[in-house]
Amino acid sequence: MRSRIALVLLASAVAACSHTAQDLPDRGFEATNVPVVSRSDYVMDVSAPAGMVSYGEAERLDAWFRSLDLRYGDMVYVDGGYASPARAEVERIAGQYGLFVSPGAPVTPGAFGPDTVRVVVSRTVASVPNCPNWSRPAQPNYNNQMLPNFGCSVNSNMAAMVANPEDLIHGREGSGVVDSMTSAKAIRSYRETAPTGTQGLQDVSTKKDEQ
Repeated sequence: MRSRIALVLLASAVAACSHTAQDLPDRGFEATNVPVVSRSDYVMDVSAPAGMVSYGEAERLDAWFRSLDLRYGDMVYVDGGYASPARAEVERIAGQYGLFVSPGAPVTPGAFGPDTVRVVVSRTVASVPNCPNWSRPAQPNYNNQMLPNFGCSVNSNMAAMVANPEDLIHGREGSGVVDSMTSAKAIRSYRETAPTGTQGLQDVSTKKDEQ
């Protein structure tokens, strides 16, 4: 009877010291704080009978672009029955900000009149939510987890510096134009430049020059 009780106590002690593994996302070396890309669509309905944008509507559209601080990375679309003839005028205004009008248009809520076109500006923003994050102390760390702030600095800097946040989602497509001279320039410079050791060692002195 005593031996049975001792075995029960020993089993209880071992069970108390054991640890049940949990599904923890930060157990490995991969950062859990990664950039999140979100998109916002801004719309403006422009009067364009038969696709003709008047001077006053063009000025209003230009003022709207300025209020949005239209910049690189934004996508401009034209939607509506007269989108094709109005596209040239919208592209002329968007070209002042270094942008082209993209084909197609995202789905936006609300209806617009038959003699109007809808100009859509899609803007993507990259950010790292919940950073900085020091919600958990460094010690004790029985699960050998990464610190909750791991990845915040590097990924936040990358999200802030990337010119087009959509590049974080899919890579940039090549233009298909290849310049062999440019491609071989770095290789030619590496091959033709003389090694620095052939010019001898510099005479460097740690003594202060006497005046």
